[in-house]
Amino acid sequence: MKIFIAGPLFSQAEREFNLKVDEKLRKHGFETFLPQRDVGKLDDLLTKEGERAYRTIFERDLKGLDQADAVVAILDGPDVDSGTAFEVGYAFSKGKPVIGLKTDMRVFAKDEELNNMLAQGIRALARNSDEVVSELKKL
Repeated sequence: MKIFIAGPLFSQAEREFNLKVDEKLRKHGFETFLPQRDVGKLDDLLTKEGERAYRTIFERDLKGLDQADAVVAILDGPDVDSGTAFEVGYAFSKGKPVIGLKTDMRVFAKDEELNNMLAQGIRALARNSDEVVSELKKL
């Protein structure tokens, strides 16, 4: 099963966490698509393609989603990363199961752990990577 890992990737801490999730999934036999590794680095693409680099990143990201069997979406923070939210919505629209991973105890609003539009688009909400693996194995 090929898993697309959706999550923020703009800080070192975010990228390192994404890599840990990726490592855990691979250890359990899943093939993964990790955008920070598999799409290409913006600086390198800008050097080669100029402004077209942004479109290339978008197209490669969508291709990774299209080729995935399921998505693991990292949903930490009081508000989910906008790119991750897009990827969850795209996967949902394509009928791909989405497993949310939320290790953060902050909530979106008083009575909502996640924005309702995201909550409705995920199949299960896991609290750690072991729970993610368990949910993926149910698919």
